[in-house]
Amino acid sequence: MSKPLILVSNDDGITSNGIKKLVSLMAQIGDVLVVAPDSPQSGMGHAITVGDTLRLTENRLFGDQIPAYECSGTPADCVKLAKHHLLKDRKPDLVVSGINHGSNTSISVLYSGTMSAAIEAAIEGTPAIGFSLCDYDTDAEMDHVDEFILKIAREALTKGIPKGIALNVNIPAHQNQKIRGIKVCRQANARWEEEFDQRIDPHGRKYFWMIGNFVNHDKGEDNDEWAIANNYISLVPCQFDLTGHHAIRLLNDEWDI
Repeated sequence: MSKPLILVSNDDGITSNGIKKLVSLMAQIGDVLVVAPDSPQSGMGHAITVGDTLRLTENRLFGDQIPAYECSGTPADCVKLAKHHLLKDRKPDLVVSGINHGSNTSISVLYSGTMSAAIEAAIEGTPAIGFSLCDYDTDAEMDHVDEFILKIAREALTKGIPKGIALNVNIPAHQNQKIRGIKVCRQANARWEEEFDQRIDPHGRKYFWMIGNFVNHDKGEDNDEWAIANNYISLVPCQFDLTGHHAIRLLNDEWDI
């Protein structure tokens, strides 16, 4: 039997340490194709390139045995180009995105380019996983992630992921204590409370840096923030249907429309 085909992408760019680690792990279990941005695209969310050119350039960063391409567009663009241009004759068995340098727990999933690559794959009907390491250091220690990423990827390949679902996997930063396991959980009720630091450029014009704090309002023990704080890997199944189904009846019953 042929090996499964695994498409690898990310949002930190094709030269990041995170994608190098993920490619090396996926090469142990399948045939790998890499399509990733040619520059960092963090915080791009599910943006796509409309009304501008897209460039796709072959890259030998991962050696002659692993075909790789760098794309001038967003993470979602990368998955679209891979499926509809590079892989017209073969559908990937799994799409993995990451390993992101930094957490994508809670509300961050909406802003994440890492998760948008995975969600784009889910929209296209392909099992998909986004992996993030809760450490923003570009040279962060990653050797503790191997067994868990391989386990999750193998489970996805052999047992499948529900249709229309992308898995959001966050892994605690390396520490002296071993990771306690994997928790399937929900997205925490937490968000960023932004502030804007106003400054003056050398020409006397105003500009702003967005700053702020991440505030967790969730006291439960079944969410991704709790899992990471307690040294578990969090695994949250995410869907792209944003319909607030619980509000449909209320609006029909109470609004005069």
